[in-house]
Amino acid sequence: MTGRRWILMARTRSISSIESEIAKVEAELSKAQEKVDTISAKLLKLQKQKQEYEAKQIMEAYKKSGKSLQELMTFLDI
Repeated sequence: MTGRRWILMARTRSISSIESEIAKVEAELSKAQEKVDTISAKLLKLQKQKQEYEAKQIMEAYKKSGKSLQELMTFLDI
């Protein structure tokens, strides 16, 4: 083998194997997107629950304070 050059060529793939892999990757991407959507919805739900809880706490504190709405707004600098 002296003096000869060996050239390694990339193995060519058939169009059907490429299309098969594309379909597989698209399915994986779809599953991942569904998971992202599910987790995003859960996050939004939890953020809404937190906001509602905080609003309730603020309202209870306002009622207990005996202050007027105007006094509260002035205090909050709104």
